[in-house]
Amino acid sequence: VQLQASGGGLVQSGGSLRLSCAASRNTISNYAMGWFRQAPGKEREFVAAISRMGIDTYYGNSVKGRFAISRDNAKNTVYLQMNSPKPEDTAIYYCAASNWYYRDYEQYEYWGQGTQVTVSS
Repeated sequence: VQLQASGGGLVQSGGSLRLSCAASRNTISNYAMGWFRQAPGKEREFVAAISRMGIDTYYGNSVKGRFAISRDNAKNTVYLQMNSPKPEDTAIYYCAASNWYYRDYEQYEYWGQGTQVTVSS
């Protein structure tokens, strides 16, 4: 499966932004999906994951209650709704696909190219 992340940009602290991850070459319903992020000089960090049918979702502690992951298998797309972002959410955001909704990025086989999110204070 090929993944294409989009929707990044500059957003003010307290605003909102929605990231999208579109899949091609295979149906997205075959995969659990995850969002990760990486800031300069930091480790890649788990943000959120969702099961194949969207029944189960998991979040990193730093985004719980502010971000929401969802998916539309008919559109072959996964979303990350970012509400009340903070400057510390600034990073490159990546979507990834795997056979399970792991928190560990090393378990994900397929990756999108990343989209930059910058949160201004």
